Amino acid sequence: MIVTTPRLAASFIERLEKHYTVIGPIAGLEPGGLPPEAREAKALITLGSYGTPDALMAALPSLGLILCYGTGFEGVDLEAARRRGVAVTNAGDANAETVAEFAMGLTLATGRKIVEGDRYVRDGRWKGNAIERMPLVPGLLGKRMGIYGLGAIGRRVATRAAAFGMQIGYHNRRQVPDLHYEYHDSLESLARWCDVLMVSVRAAAENRHAVNARVLAALGPQGHVVNISRGSVVDTEALCDALERQGVAGAALDVYEQEPHVPERLRAIPTAVLTPHIGAYAESAQAVQQQVVLDNLEALLAGRPLMNQAA
Repeated sequence: MIVTTPRLAASFIERLEKHYTVIGPIAGLEPGGLPPEAREAKALITLGSYGTPDALMAALPSLGLILCYGTGFEGVDLEAARRRGVAVTNAGDANAETVAEFAMGLTLATGRKIVEGDRYVRDGRWKGNAIERMPLVPGLLGKRMGIYGLGAIGRRVATRAAAFGMQIGYHNRRQVPDLHYEYHDSLESLARWCDVLMVSVRAAAENRHAVNARVLAALGPQGHVVNISRGSVVDTEALCDALERQGVAGAALDVYEQEPHVPERLRAIPTAVLTPHIGAYAESAQAVQQQVVLDNLEALLAGRPLMNQAA
């Protein structure tokens, strides 16, 4: 028996139901409100951004495995899981290629004003074929991409950005050996150096609002912020302040602090490109993520090692 927190794709539910009894989605239910049969569930499928507290694990006493469908663990009480002997896994780098290509799409959208150009045409403002129809932009060639979090996704973003002729720098907790990219020992230093600040770090309590007013000031009025990590990493109010006073040139966001709520203030800013957390929404990535879940469920029941297990 499996419990699901989010609403999963109908096709994936069908695959699960060929082998397991599936209960859910249970998002929004208090642990005490779970159906009685959930006490027999061996596994919980959730998202890393959803809360999976000790109380929920206590309400599922047969639980042996928490499967985070995406790449994060941040909503799971890992200490409680370890204490209860519950394994926690995620999708690893299953969606890394897809998110990296989407990250570059957002970079182009904000840096080359693609969304503004779309509005320009739709609003009927294109009146003639003058050479300069909209204000000129710097473009990406020769510009600096600063990557905050050079993990599975960040590395792939770096490869793609380099193909656009961009210089690459990064900030991690520690320098990555044998990489020729420019390392910065602080996020503020990276922001001061780069033209595009790409946020691809794994979400954790210690990096909440890491991209704050000070970092945005270092990025400056020609800089752009792209966030394909988690909304919690960027201070939304500080970003709105910077965008409204043109302290930064633009932002492209696929993630938000209180999803699916996107503040009206942010939605009203024309230099912000906003998408509904769809970086991993490609058939290829979803197929791999689903297979990781199925393989780990099978491994749990067979007593085999799990993939992508949290430390």
